[in-house]
Amino acid sequence: MIQANGNRITIREGGAIRGGPSSIPLELRLSTLYDALSEVLLEYSPSAVAVEQIYSHYNYPATAVIMGHARGVIALASAKARVPLFNYSSTQVKHVLVGHGRASKIQVQKAIQARLKLTDIPEPNDVADALALAVCHWQISSGAQMISDAMGADHKLRRPVSHL
Repeated sequence: MIQANGNRITIREGGAIRGGPSSIPLELRLSTLYDALSEVLLEYSPSAVAVEQIYSHYNYPATAVIMGHARGVIALASAKARVPLFNYSSTQVKHVLVGHGRASKIQVQKAIQARLKLTDIPEPNDVADALALAVCHWQISSGAQMISDAMGADHKLRRPVSHL
């Protein structure tokens, strides 16, 4: 989670929510995910939640199904907390942070490290990915707001719409 103050952004909180090992029934892992995310949303009252579009190699369809379940829980927790949900593709995140959609994971991690002025690359990878999504959303939404402000109060700029 990041916090913005003008052009300055800092990490407010960073971590990973895990549902538990695959030996635990899926519904219990999803319940754990929902409860933990709901707690975070209640405690920090973020202005938005950003998620990455599902991409799963066709050889691993079960992974896509499980990720879909988790995204559904995230969407539900966001809706219940009345926090808008925004959806970004990995290439969009890479393009915003690095300048091209084919950036490597390490390039994105280094961009996050530099943008947030961190001494080390955030770990684990899930935290770095979440921070990349947050910074991407902030850059896109603040850029949209700057354009809207420049056009004047009478002009309404459409906000990004999330599609699951």
